[in-house]
Amino acid sequence: MSKRPPAFQDPVAPILWRGKALKVLDQRLLPRRVAYLECRAAAEVAEAIRSMALRGAPLIGCAAAFGMALAARAGREELEKAARLLKASRPTAVNLAHAVEKMLAQARACDDGNLKDHLARAAQAYYQEDLRANRAMARLGASLLKKGSRVITYCNAGALATAGLGTSLGVIRYGHALGKVTQVYACETRPYLQGSRLTLWELMQAKVPATLITDNMAAHLMKTKEIGAVIVGSDRIAANADVCNKIGTYGLAILARHHGIPFYVVAPSTSVDLLAPDGGAIPIEERAPEEVLEIFGRPIAPKGARAHHFAFDVTPHELVTAIVTEKGVIRPANGRALRRVLA
Repeated sequence: MSKRPPAFQDPVAPILWRGKALKVLDQRLLPRRVAYLECRAAAEVAEAIRSMALRGAPLIGCAAAFGMALAARAGREELEKAARLLKASRPTAVNLAHAVEKMLAQARACDDGNLKDHLARAAQAYYQEDLRANRAMARLGASLLKKGSRVITYCNAGALATAGLGTSLGVIRYGHALGKVTQVYACETRPYLQGSRLTLWELMQAKVPATLITDNMAAHLMKTKEIGAVIVGSDRIAANADVCNKIGTYGLAILARHHGIPFYVVAPSTSVDLLAPDGGAIPIEERAPEEVLEIFGRPIAPKGARAHHFAFDVTPHELVTAIVTEKGVIRPANGRALRRVLA
C-alpha cells in the first residue's frame, strides 16, 4: 500500500474563508442546489451550525475556528461572547468546544495589534490539520479492509462533514481506489436524510459504486449480501472508548455484532473527550420534533402528533471492532488502548 492517499478531488468545498467572511455551503439544499451563505460574524456562523446549514463534527470545529477569527476583527472583547454563542450552537460534537478553546488560547498568546491576523492564520491552520488527519485516517482505515469488500455506512462523514476527503467516507474512497471496496450501501439516515442527500451524492461524484437503502434494510443486507464491514464516523468518543454518533448507529453496531461483521469508527483525535468517563456523560442533543413529523416542510404524521427527536445515540465500546484516528488504530476499543494511541 502507498504511504500517502491519492489526491482525491472533493465535489465541492463545504466552507470557504474569504478574510472578512466565511462562505458556508448550505447543505440543507443538497443535492438539488449548490448555494453558499455568507457569514460575517460569529453569531452568523453559530446560526449556520445550529440550523444545520453546515454539519459534521470536524467541519463544525473548523467553522467555529473561523467564527472566532471573525469575532477577532471586532476586537478582543468580542471573543468571549463569540465563544459562548458558538459553543451553545450544538451540544454533542466535542470538536466545537475543542476549536473554540484552541482559538481562545491563541488569542491569549497574542497582542492586540496582531490579533485579527493571528486568529485568521490559526483558523486556517486548524482547517489544514483536519485535512491532514483525514488523509492519515483514510490510509489507516483502508488497511483494515479485505479486498473486494461490500460495506455499509451511515449518516454523512465525508468531505461535506470535514475539511476534505472525510472520515468514514475517506476510508471508503481510499479503500475503493485500492480495490478493497467494491460496493457501498448508504443508509438514508432519517430524519434528516444525510445518507440519501449527502453521502450518496458524494459517492456518486467520486465514482464509487453505491446503493441507497432505507435504515431498516441493514439487517437484511447483513444476512444476505456478505457485508465486509460497517464504517461510521463519530461526534464524540468518551474516555472508555464509548462512541457517540448519529441516532441509529447503536442499532447498526448491535446488528453487526450479531452477524459477525467488523464495526469500524473513524474520527479524528479532536473527537475524543477524555473528560467524559463513558458514554453516559455525553450530552445527547434533542432537536425539534417537527424534523421528524415533516419532510422538507410537508407533514407526514397526523396533525397534533408528538415525536421524539434524539439526534445522537451512544454505542458501547464493546460493540466497536476498532476506532481509527490520525494517531493510530485503537484496537481493542477500550480506554487503555485509547489513551495509549493518543499519547
